[in-house]
Amino acid sequence: MQMVHLYVFCQQPDRVAIVTGGTDGIGYATTKYLARLGMHVIIAGNNDAKAQEVIRKIREETLNSKVEFLYCDLGSMTSIRQFVHKFKMRNVPLHVLVNNAGVMMVPQRQTKDGFEEHLGVNYLGHFLLTNLLLDTLKDSGSPGCCARVVTVSSATHYVGELNLDDLQGSRGCYSPHGAYAQSKLALVLFTYRLQRLLAAQGSHVTANVVDPGVVNTDLYRHVFWGTRLVKRVLGWLLFKTPEEGAWTTIYAAVTPELEGVGGRYFYNEKETRSLPVTYDQKLQQQLWATSCQLTGLPDGSRGAILR
Repeated sequence: MQMVHLYVFCQQPDRVAIVTGGTDGIGYATTKYLARLGMHVIIAGNNDAKAQEVIRKIREETLNSKVEFLYCDLGSMTSIRQFVHKFKMRNVPLHVLVNNAGVMMVPQRQTKDGFEEHLGVNYLGHFLLTNLLLDTLKDSGSPGCCARVVTVSSATHYVGELNLDDLQGSRGCYSPHGAYAQSKLALVLFTYRLQRLLAAQGSHVTANVVDPGVVNTDLYRHVFWGTRLVKRVLGWLLFKTPEEGAWTTIYAAVTPELEGVGGRYFYNEKETRSLPVTYDQKLQQQLWATSCQLTGLPDGSRGAILR
């Protein structure tokens, strides 16, 4: 599947970005492209040895030495807080946060904090990370040059169901696909709520969510063997490359067309409608409040906007 991209983005040498999961797949392609634009890119990941080789390659290919790695395990609230502390100690701005990392259809298991892994890594980890970095994002944005939060969801969210009474999926038969879809649905609801809060506060920060499409990455290692076989035989025809999959993320992160635009769902660089339930503002609020409780954050959104 080949796509023709007609966008040429300006160099952005003074801007700083964080990309979670930037050592593989879509995250790697995103990191490399942002580095080509001259951005200072920090990869947030949990594989230090692999990251060092990735950084060497990206620096060599892009001629940008401002690419680095900071350890961050999204399955650990402690690790996320340590990452944010180390980042803030550098006293640098943050113009782009790409919430990209994730797991897909893994067997039933828990994070270090006891959360179901899809919920903990894909959703709660990014919820906490984003909230802890919001003050820096707000300080870095300015009129006509907003800081941006770009969150990677999936078309799988269209079949997701959000069970606020049992987000862990512990009361019934565990479904890896259902847990994955729920985590991606939660990311869309989170993005819309975040944008409403940012807009209500007059912040120069925008939040959008993107769907990369079906991409040929290692995330498929846990799916049914028949799916893996199809991927191996017909992957070149049915699946996007990681570079193609990353393009909508890059578009949302840097295109001038989206300056000041937030609360949107993008697929193939075009705004599209997400699942109807994602626009339910009461559900957005309820998920936000529950997420604050689970991550130990105060719910500063209460009373911040009309509900």
